[in-house]
Amino acid sequence: METSDEFAGGENLDPEFVESFLKTIDCYVMGSRTYETALKFEAKGFGWSYGDKPTFVLTSRNLPRTRDTVQFYSGDLAELVNRQLRPKFRSIWFVGGGAVSGECLRLGLADEVRYSILPILIGDGVQFFEKLDRDIALHLAEVKAYKSGTVELCYHVRGHTSTEQ
Repeated sequence: METSDEFAGGENLDPEFVESFLKTIDCYVMGSRTYETALKFEAKGFGWSYGDKPTFVLTSRNLPRTRDTVQFYSGDLAELVNRQLRPKFRSIWFVGGGAVSGECLRLGLADEVRYSILPILIGDGVQFFEKLDRDIALHLAEVKAYKSGTVELCYHVRGHTSTEQ
């Protein structure tokens, strides 16, 4: 997202850095509302943000499938991740929505949480994490500030064996 803010002490968001980061993602998992938003962005000429990576959309609704890399799934999220995705993919990226993010944390499926804070306050929208049934302890692993005024935070989920600090 573009902003009109400027932070002189920040880094440039280098397109090569973004491209190399995106190459580390093996597949995407998203909810139906995030998928529909991505389709709207694509229809407006912004392109498909997820490249040719396998994309799993969690939904029980009949949604349009615009590319071969998209698969729809309506079963148990832990089953999908643990039995189908983890054996095939090293880096599974959960995109968008508070419902999917909250469920990942409740089920212990998330290794890390990344936030991008933009210098824009939005008056309404989707919660970061819906219906958490407990506090989730995090460990701050990385902070980056960019010239655009955006701040990126990376937290490891405490108690998760692959990221315990």
